[in-house]
Parts: sequence; structure tokens; C-alpha cells
Amino acid sequence: MTPLDIEARAILRKNDRGGYTIPTDGLYPYQWNWDSVFAAWGYSTFDPPRAWQELETLMGSQWDDGMVPHIIFHQSDPGYFPGPDVWATGKTPPTSGSSQPPVAAIIARLIWEADEAAGVEHIKALYPRLVRWHRWWHVHRCTTGPAAITHPWESGRDNCPDWDKGMAGVDGSGVGEYERRDTGHVDPSMRPGKEDYDRYIAMVQFGVKVGWDPVRIVEDGPFLMADPGITFILLRAHHDLAVIGRSLGEDVSEIEGWCLALRNALPLIWNPDLQAYDAKDLRTGEFAGVLGSGAFLAYLADASNPELDAQLMLVWESVYYGIPSAVPEAAIFDPRRYWRGPSWPFINAMIGIGLRDSGKQDLEMRLRAETAKLIEKNGFYEYFDPHDATPCGGSNFTWTAAIWLTWAGDGRDSAKGAA
Repeated sequence: MTPLDIEARAILRKNDRGGYTIPTDGLYPYQWNWDSVFAAWGYSTFDPPRAWQELETLMGSQWDDGMVPHIIFHQSDPGYFPGPDVWATGKTPPTSGSSQPPVAAIIARLIWEADEAAGVEHIKALYPRLVRWHRWWHVHRCTTGPAAITHPWESGRDNCPDWDKGMAGVDGSGVGEYERRDTGHVDPSMRPGKEDYDRYIAMVQFGVKVGWDPVRIVEDGPFLMADPGITFILLRAHHDLAVIGRSLGEDVSEIEGWCLALRNALPLIWNPDLQAYDAKDLRTGEFAGVLGSGAFLAYLADASNPELDAQLMLVWESVYYGIPSAVPEAAIFDPRRYWRGPSWPFINAMIGIGLRDSGKQDLEMRLRAETAKLIEKNGFYEYFDPHDATPCGGSNFTWTAAIWLTWAGDGRDSAKGAA
């Protein structure tokens, strides 16, 4: 075991709140959906029962309609905004009103296949909940074909330039006064600006106004964009959920139907001018015109092509550390601002898994090595400048520790330690 292995395990333990894991202390004091799933993957390397508990706690807050919220407010923390009083969903425990990328089936399969006998009862209990969540995505977010989001936070790639055109149509002028807490924990220059935050809150207030009715939010809400990232994650998650279902002797014909429908919808998010998959404003039909890491999650879903391969290398060769969240040549690129350019270890891991599964093992090994160097140079931060590895966002970050234990740290020199 390396010094970084020991440190990564310690971070998971430090962020463990008893059944659920926070992303990092202070900045994110609650349970976040896909952060929690990656935490489970990390725990699976040294405490498999705790990994299953993490997934079970997350799925335990599933709504009656199948949605799994992106934040679960297990206990009060006045240091976070917007808290449960702003979301006003009326759930117990309180939750947010939007979801996050459905990576749970992907990671649950990885954890289960590492020890099927020990995990079989856990996966049997989780399976019907995962099916209900995937069904929710198809009923309420895949109404035009690709997976859509009704709030940038639902994408998990919150401040990505992919959403700029959709955000431009959101009026945030009437949200009233509020006090942000995120900029008190990290450098404000690394966080979304006030104008963006006003729009984020306006979208939350619309959800409250319509009682979080998913039909009303899609039909009448201020923001609706097709998201390549979630489309590819959902497609891969469908595949893995079907594998789980077959192993359990379940009828997976419904899941296979979702897979086919989603794959058939991929041409709708292919931007021929960009020669890549692209976000699209579903209110106007206009492409975002942004090449970023979301497009390269296509590898995770076995949806790449030669044109995308060329774009991947073009973007990758312009930086030194992993896949940036936006193409560096673009005017909107900011290497240290939240989702507008940085390299994210867990995104690198998902792209890397896709590269490996598509037979591009050499590229996967390169991406894994570059991600490992980020962590070896500067520790377990939320994200990094892809040019010089400057650490950004929160420190002692759960999903970065988890990615080290499961993927990035594999085979690294035991003498290495965090700088």
C-alpha cells in the first residue's frame, strides 16, 4: 500500500458521516448523488459492506416517481446555500428537486462483479430501485430522444459552457437577496459568477412554484437542454443494468428497449459543424457549439467514431493533464473556473474506462497516468488546471480519493506521496 493509498482511505473515512459520505467538509456538507456513488466505488477497495451501505443510503431517498435527487440533506448545516428551505420539496429527509447523472448502475456492477457472492443480496435489493430511476429518466427526461436536463446542476457539470445558450434565456433578475456560502470556502474566481447563480436560483424557484411536477418543469420551465454527457452515461448504465438483470434472472426487455431508443437518438446530438456530439437547447433547437469533456463520454457508451477520435486528440494534445472540460482554444475557456476548463479526475476515469472498453488501452493508460500525476503533485483536490496541475476547488475531496484507489493509482510507484 502506498502513502497515497493510505491518505485516500483516510479522506473517505474523514468524510464519512455514518451511512453516507460528503464530498468535502465545509464546501459540500451533504450527500451528493454521483459523488456518493464514486465514494462507494472507493470504499469497495477496502470495505465492501460500507460501499453497499453508501449506495443503499442514496437509493433510500428515491422519490415515489423514481427520481433520485442530487442532494440529500440528512442534517442541518447553515453554512450551505441553497439549503432545504430553498428547495422546499417536502421530502423526509429533505432533498433537492433535481437529479444527477445516473452512474449508480455502472458502479454497482463493478462493485458486485468484484465479489458476486458477498454482494448478491445487496444487488438484488438495489436492482428494482435502479430500474425505477432509469424509467424516470426515460419518462421525464428523454421525451425528445436524448437525455435532457432542466437545470445545469442536473448535469453534474454545473457551470460548463455547454449550457450558456440555454442559460441566456433564464431571467434571474427577480430572485431576491440571498447569501452564497461557496465563495467563503474557496477562491471566488474558481466559482460561478453571480449572474449565473441568480439564474440557478430562478430555476429552483420555478420548480418550487410548480410543486416539482416533472411534466410542468419540462413543458414550461425556463431551461431545457439535451445533454450528451448524461445521454452517454445513461446509455452505458442501461447496458450495465441489463447485465445485472440477466444475472439475476430478470426480464430486461424494457431496459433493452431504452438502450435501443437512446442509441437511435444519438444523431440528434451530433453537431456536423463541430464534428462532435454537442449539447442542444431544446427550446430553440440551437446547438451549444461547445467541444468539451461531455462529448468524450461517448467512449463510455461505445458511441465514438473517427471524427470524435480526431477531436479527442486535438483537445487532449493542447493540455498536459487529462481531458479539459472545455477546449482550450475557445474564448470561454478558463482553466481554473468550475467546469469551464479544468481537468476532473473522475471524468477522466469514466472516459478512460470507455477508452479501455473500446480497445484503446494505450490511450486509457496515458489518461490514467496523467490523472495520477495530478494527484501525486498536489493531492486530492476537486479539480485541477489542465495546463500546470494547479489544484482547484475543495481539498480532501471524496471522489478524487476514490478515483485514486480504483483507477488512477493502479500500479503507481509506492515511493510516491502527495506533494
